[in-house]
Amino acid sequence: MLKLIRLEWKKNNIIKYVRNVFIMVFVLLSLILATAGELASKEVGTAYGKSMLKAGVEMFTNMSFIVFTSTMLASFIVGAYKNKTMNLMFSYPINRKKILLCQMLAVWIFNFTALVLTKILFYAVLATVRGFADMAASGIVLNSGMFYAEIFVNSAVMVSVSFIALLAGLKMKSSKAAIIAGVIIVILTQGNIGQYTLADNVPFLMILMFLSAVSVFLSLYRLETRDVL
Repeated sequence: MLKLIRLEWKKNNIIKYVRNVFIMVFVLLSLILATAGELASKEVGTAYGKSMLKAGVEMFTNMSFIVFTSTMLASFIVGAYKNKTMNLMFSYPINRKKILLCQMLAVWIFNFTALVLTKILFYAVLATVRGFADMAASGIVLNSGMFYAEIFVNSAVMVSVSFIALLAGLKMKSSKAAIIAGVIIVILTQGNIGQYTLADNVPFLMILMFLSAVSVFLSLYRLETRDVL
């Protein structure tokens, strides 16, 4: 499995995605630092049950990586079907489901790792700029195990729900459809109407996780006998 995952990274030039993540993170961090002062002045209030600063970090990073994951799925998998390179891969003496599952894992592992590291980096930089005491006053305790556990769980959920976009792309045979589906997921999970939002709504996220699992299952279902798109 690990060899196939590394092969997927090499075949799809993972260095290009690493570079794109660095650019995206730099832009996001610049935006958050530029608005940190304004957010600090509003710390007396909260957004969706979080401090304004934490809500801003979570929203910007989650939105970006949901779309980024959808884009990688469109390139790694949907694009492989469209370009007929999947035909060649399925001609190998390897189980088709194993090949497709490794492609999914290659995308999931990359984005989960990148999202976790991005969030930790953002909070570390903000702690350096604003001070640990100021961060603690905002409800962000960097030396808390619960804080890091929340980052890991939230990152896993955000990357996982992005896989709903994969099924949309495969069914419509379109990379654009996968990316658009990712944008819709962003709107549903990070958007708000006034003070109402579905962000961190546990029942809703559980439904999305279930739909994501269904998407993965249907993408793999009867793959051995199903014709390549």
